[in-house]
Amino acid sequence: MSNQNQAMVNNTHPVTVYFDGSCPLCRREIGFYQRCSGASDIVWQDVSESAQGQPAEDLTCRQAMARFHVRDTQGSLTSGAAAFVQLWLALKNWRWLGKLCSGPLMLRALEHGYVFFLRWRPALQRRLK
Repeated sequence: MSNQNQAMVNNTHPVTVYFDGSCPLCRREIGFYQRCSGASDIVWQDVSESAQGQPAEDLTCRQAMARFHVRDTQGSLTSGAAAFVQLWLALKNWRWLGKLCSGPLMLRALEHGYVFFLRWRPALQRRLK
């Protein structure tokens, strides 16, 4: 039984990754994670596909396009660095990094780095097109 089906039996949620598939940099990074062990148990939702409308009840398309979001197995929605930690915890060979980065000091440092990256993301996107 897949983790998604097991999650339904246990009344938990599958880990869901909301990503901007229109961003070349994001697409490459998500493609990398999708090839990792455990990735088949994750729901990968490209929020740039207009047919989907609002990606989730508590997440607008605008919010999802602006920052990386992940819903964990308990149904909690996280964004930014905390979302990456949730993704890493869900991937077998990345759990060590998720555990290492889940402490408050490390998470705060990663969030500062993520916010810095977001400022430069448009310029990086233009270079990758």
